[in-house]
Amino acid sequence: MDKSKRLFLKSKRSFRRRLPPIQSGDRIDYRNMSLISRFISKQGKILSRRVNRLTLKQQRLITIAIKQARILSSLSFLNNEK
Repeated sequence: MDKSKRLFLKSKRSFRRRLPPIQSGDRIDYRNMSLISRFISKQGKILSRRVNRLTLKQQRLITIAIKQARILSSLSFLNNEK
């Protein structure tokens, strides 16, 4: 096989499929702080869908739950820890 054809061949690497961040039994709710805290950065920002590996529907529910928890003061708006 000459050099020009070798460049177009893809390497066959095996990829391990990642586990979904939210299992089917997990309830997305503003009271479930252990679940919500996984989707907030150290600065207190809501992480993006790409980073979280969530579906669109799950990301919407997580965002609503985080905002409800912030309004009810179970979660702070800012993370003041230094």
